[in-house]
Parts: sequence; C-alpha cells; structure tokens
Amino acid sequence: MSYRTTASGATTRLMSEMKALRKEKWIHFEDDDSAALNILKWRFGLMVINPDSAFNGGYFRAEMVFSDEYPYQPPKFRFLIPITHPNVYPDGQLCISILHTPGEDLMSGEQASERWSPLQGAESVLRSVLLLLDDPEINSPANVDAGVMYRDRREDYNKKARETVERSKKDIPPGFEMPVSFEEKPPPKAENDDDFWAESDEEFDFGGSDTGDDDEMEDFEDGEEGSEDDDDDSNSKQ
Repeated sequence: MSYRTTASGATTRLMSEMKALRKEKWIHFEDDDSAALNILKWRFGLMVINPDSAFNGGYFRAEMVFSDEYPYQPPKFRFLIPITHPNVYPDGQLCISILHTPGEDLMSGEQASERWSPLQGAESVLRSVLLLLDDPEINSPANVDAGVMYRDRREDYNKKARETVERSKKDIPPGFEMPVSFEEKPPPKAENDDDFWAESDEEFDFGGSDTGDDDEMEDFEDGEEGSEDDDDDSNSKQ
C-alpha cells in the first residue's frame, strides 16, 4: 500500500467521523471553517453532563492528532487545561489503554482487546475519555498524588474537580450554550385538543338519528315476531 493511498484513506475516514461527531451534543469543534480545517489535528471542547460526576458541567478543551496511518495506528489525545486526575499526566496526555498501539503488552498485562485496533474510531476514544473522567483507574495512575487523593481523600479530590470545572467554563466560546441534558426534549403539546376532538365527532356524524334507528329496530323485531306467529298457525293446521 503506497503512502499516498494510506494518507488518502485516513483523510476520508476522518472527514466521515468528524461529520458524525458534529451532531453530538457532548462535543463542540472549535473550527467550523472546513476550508481552513486540518483534518489530522482536531481541537474541540468535551462536555461532562453527568450529575454523578465530580467534573459535571465542565467544558474541557482538548486536542486529537492523527497520523497518515490512521486507523491502523491510534491517535494522540491531550487536554489543553490542567486537570487533577489519576490518569491525566501534567502535560494533559492520558494513560488509557485504547490509545496504546495494537497488540498485547506482556509488560503491562494489557490484552489486545483493550488496546487500539482499526475497528476503533475517534468517537470510541472520546467516549472512553469521558468515562475515565468519571471513573478513574487508580491501579496504574499517571498522577500518583491524584490517585492517592481520590482513594483516601475523596472530598479534597471532588473540591479540586469543581475548581477545574469552574476554570474550564472560561473557555466556553461566546454565544455557545452549554447543554444541561443529553436527553431529547419532549415534543410540544398540541394546542386546541378539544376543538380537534369536537371536529372529529362531527366528521363521523353522518346525519342519522339515534331515535329513528331505535324505531326501525322495533319495527324489525315486531315483524320477526309476526312471522313466527304465522309459522306456528301454519304448523297447527297441518
């Protein structure tokens, strides 16, 4: 496979992945000018909207860099804001299995299924990052002090997280409205429901009279009884 073919494949796939991600509420791309966009280097804000998360309400600027060998090689990810977290290095990079090169690592004990593969994508990386923010892996921390704080002094850790969230809000772009929920709003209630049902009743009223219908039914039943009496008289004569 030639270098040009590989580079073209990476660009095509990344354009498709970015198009899909732009529809998500939990990510906001900084550069909306496609003409000036470097498809191999993304900058965006990741939003944490989870009441159970220590980082709830945060808008975290981040960067992903892809090589021409994508998706056969993983991208690189780093936060552009300091975050006190067991799995975040001081430079903003993450210690997370999905960003490690494909194949098993006997030294770390990571299985191939935990690491990067061409079946993964940018969205799977970003969702893994958000999950890691909420649920740190403290057995192999990138920031030992943060890991100890999370394990032994959770209140201090949560306080640090809230401070980070407040700092992160300064990076929210002007005019951008942070979502408060990722659930779709229910459709608006239809107005004039009573009028609708009144119109529906009229549509199904074909001008008939209920009283008339009862009279016709009584005449029919009387006719049936007269017919039975005639049959009885006929049988008795025989």
